[in-house]
Amino acid sequence: MLTRPAPAATDEGGKLRAEFVEWMQGLPAGWVTATPGLGRPAQLTALGNGVIPQQASKALELLASPFPRCSRCRTR
Repeated sequence: MLTRPAPAATDEGGKLRAEFVEWMQGLPAGWVTATPGLGRPAQLTALGNGVIPQQASKALELLASPFPRCSRCRTR
């Protein structure tokens, strides 16, 4: 679900904007880009190495098998 309008994908020089990547990953505005002392290259590195929350949630849903019931345990 889109929560805000998409920022411009590139700056005036044609370079990818970290704010756009942050938006594409569904992260809140400023999640990475408002970190003090973190420049554009470091922001893009952090975003590139990050996990997309929606993807991680779906992976856990698909991969987490239910725990089998213990035959010696009783349900109260």
